[in-house]
Amino acid sequence: MSSNPWNNRRPSARPPRATPSSAAASEQAPVARGDNELRLYGVNAVLGMFARRPQDLRKLYLLESMIPRLQPLMKWCVANRIGYRVVADGDLNKLAATTHHEGVVADVVKHEPAPLAAWLSALPAGPALVLWLDGVGNPHNLGAILRSAAHFGVAAILLPSHSKLALSGSAARVAEGGAEAVPMVRLPSTPQALAQLRDAGFHLAATLVDGGDDLFKARLPERLVYVMGAEGQGMDRDLASLCDSRVSIPGSGAVESLNVASATAVLLAHWRSQRG
Repeated sequence: MSSNPWNNRRPSARPPRATPSSAAASEQAPVARGDNELRLYGVNAVLGMFARRPQDLRKLYLLESMIPRLQPLMKWCVANRIGYRVVADGDLNKLAATTHHEGVVADVVKHEPAPLAAWLSALPAGPALVLWLDGVGNPHNLGAILRSAAHFGVAAILLPSHSKLALSGSAARVAEGGAEAVPMVRLPSTPQALAQLRDAGFHLAATLVDGGDDLFKARLPERLVYVMGAEGQGMDRDLASLCDSRVSIPGSGAVESLNVASATAVLLAHWRSQRG
């Protein structure tokens, strides 16, 4: 058997076989990813990437039990000389830094958020729903937000210029493929961002735990930006005052508020319901 741990053979009519064996691959140290790469894990996260941008795949690691399900991806790797390795579960735990990898890990090209002006210039006319994440920092919340955003057809996730929030392997797994469907966009300074969004016909609605208009009584505009506050601290009041309206989700009062990801799902569903 070759000492090369990667399968880079030329394509053939036969399905690719997993080489080397799990035991042989396990003896070798995992290959480090490049600075411009993101390590994804989870079946839907990896398959979502493969469906939309297969050219960005750089390395693939999988359990032997996943070969039948991932065979189309493996065939693509063989045809395009992208290395893949069949490894043991313990190796995937190390690669993903978690046991929640679902049997597959992939290194892919990392995409930086597009500038707001460039994204707006390419945005088609008509209804559009956008999320501005002001202070959200938890990757699991980001993943859940991305999943809801993909489900309800959100046009983009807007990130403040100072935000360190970025797509991670953990967020992508929680998003279940949704991270590939919703672009991330980098905002300029707040005054510039507000002006550019309004020039493009967007109404900005700050989302408050309390004190805003009843969401379920509000008639929402066709082009809308929901501005979401941080976990714990909630919405920045100065930014809320700069928005065009303020809305709150009414509830029973049995709990103080919804988690930001849960609140996002409610907000998105209400806008979608008004679009018929």
